[in-house]
Amino acid sequence: MQKRLLFDSPLLKVTISRLCQQLIEVHEDFSQSVIIGMQPRGIYLAQRVKAELENLVGTDIHLGYLDTTFHRDDFRRRDEPITPSQTKIPFLIENKNVILVDDVLFTGRTVRAALDAMNTFGRPAKVELLVLIDRLYSRHIPVEATYVGRKVNTIQSQKVLVELDEKQKEDHIWLITKKE
Repeated sequence: MQKRLLFDSPLLKVTISRLCQQLIEVHEDFSQSVIIGMQPRGIYLAQRVKAELENLVGTDIHLGYLDTTFHRDDFRRRDEPITPSQTKIPFLIENKNVILVDDVLFTGRTVRAALDAMNTFGRPAKVELLVLIDRLYSRHIPVEATYVGRKVNTIQSQKVLVELDEKQKEDHIWLITKKE
């Protein structure tokens, strides 16, 4: 197995800062914007984006967590049941600008499921997608991220491993290639 480092802690911090600057350019004051992290791993990135944005703009921004388990198109096709995560969105998203956050964009199917799951909480005015890694040439459905930390050319057999330390001591994001 080969591992190639895509992000370490300092580069990740710079990338999150850049993504937040891009968000600030588009969203005037964030009073009509909310951040929703996709379970399970997108929530850690969403928490960091929220903290950085609040530090930069000086206002509170709503943060929620969205689980897409029961909205997935492969939910009933798996041999073993998927363990769902918690959905925690303590606000309505009706007419809000939703910034949907996930760690890796791969086939696009999870994003499609998230769009379905969000309907429970209202109809947003706009939905934007922020991802740390965009795995190019792997979409099954036409989904594109609005904000991207890094675009990576990958093949089907490769995997992106995201290791975010909640204490923000050491972060690593790897591209893993299994040897044939």
